[in-house]
Amino acid sequence: MRLKSLMPFLLVVASTAYAQEFSIDADIRPRAEYSNGFGNLIPEDVDAALFVQQRSRLNLGYTTEKFSAYVSVQDVSVWGDQPQIAANDGNDSFSLAQAWVQFQMGDGWSTKLGRQALSYDDQRIFGGLDWAMQGRFHDAALVKYTKDGFTMDVGFAFNQNGVSRQTTYFNPNNSGNARAVFDYKAMVYAWLHKDWDGFSASLLFSNNSYQNLGGEDQQTPIDGTVNRQTFGTHLKAKPADGLTVLANVYAQTGQFTETVDLSAYNALIEVNYKPGKTLFGAGFETLSGDNEADDKLKSFFPIFGTNHKFNGFMDYFYVGNHANNVGLNDIYAKAVIKTGDKSSLLVKGHYFTVAESLGDGIDDYLGTEVDIVFTQKVLSFATLKIGYSHLFASDSMEILKGVNNPASAQNWGWAMLVIKPNLLKWSPKQEPTLE
Repeated sequence: MRLKSLMPFLLVVASTAYAQEFSIDADIRPRAEYSNGFGNLIPEDVDAALFVQQRSRLNLGYTTEKFSAYVSVQDVSVWGDQPQIAANDGNDSFSLAQAWVQFQMGDGWSTKLGRQALSYDDQRIFGGLDWAMQGRFHDAALVKYTKDGFTMDVGFAFNQNGVSRQTTYFNPNNSGNARAVFDYKAMVYAWLHKDWDGFSASLLFSNNSYQNLGGEDQQTPIDGTVNRQTFGTHLKAKPADGLTVLANVYAQTGQFTETVDLSAYNALIEVNYKPGKTLFGAGFETLSGDNEADDKLKSFFPIFGTNHKFNGFMDYFYVGNHANNVGLNDIYAKAVIKTGDKSSLLVKGHYFTVAESLGDGIDDYLGTEVDIVFTQKVLSFATLKIGYSHLFASDSMEILKGVNNPASAQNWGWAMLVIKPNLLKWSPKQEPTLE
């Protein structure tokens, strides 16, 4: 995809006499990372990695009284992955991040169609995954309703690998457990949210259908699907000034495969208190696990959430990994300290244990992680973020991750500049018309 292919779209929108607002925004974020144990324990004889990754997005928005449209194209690449004098982009780094239209149908109803980010509540089950340079999107159709503090979204999706004239088998490119969760064939979900004074509640239900797989390698699409359901609630209360209490309770049921049922749960409680400029918080989350290979899977997986936000920034759990595993208990505490008019410091600690035993004689304690993130707003549209994380892994973590001789230090550092300027905002005045 090239930017010149967008010019017809720009000209059509700019020339219409009925546009109420047209905007062009950029999202450019280079991030340098030093990885010495990010995502998994690094062995003692392996050198740390250092690289710079960058997202470059161009977002086009168009809004009228009863219609809106949004198109976002992006390039996600690593500095140096493209030869300097290459005539073409050979790394397939360009993609369509979002492309949707929304129609207002009156009395609070609307519909939204196309490629879009789905993000709800604290993003534990559905999230935009903005930390990942590529983000997360769904090709879906939504029916939306908003009125008097009540919001409802009902969504539908049906995925195929391409145009097919004979069958509707869907190949999930099932290279790993996480892919088997993300790449659904069909989805229907409903999210309901209500606000009251000092309290809000959401209900979520999602049914995802997955293509059956067979053949000698058990990876070949065959006739039939299995259905998995995720459902639960997110609650938020403000019982006193500066005090906020959050809670999640979710369950998963249905079938993981034709022969394996699914029965799992997730629960979270978090309390935050901000008496002045500093926020203090503490919480506990549990995600059920399984240590037996039988006809029922008891491991919970937060299907489409922004999982980097939870369970430590070093991404040891549920970020493309730890699917169908022994689960997790996470006790955590945090402080967000305002260090200046435009800066803050986050310090957060996690204490990890398994939810289901790793085996006889193996300690449940996995390790402790400390995350530190400094944020400084440098311009109205630019923010600098610098982070450091350190994992103090136990012997049980070595067993869980399958690394026998990990390095004595497991750490990760990064620095990212987020630049999101508005390049153009145009609101042409409409000429009065006679009726």
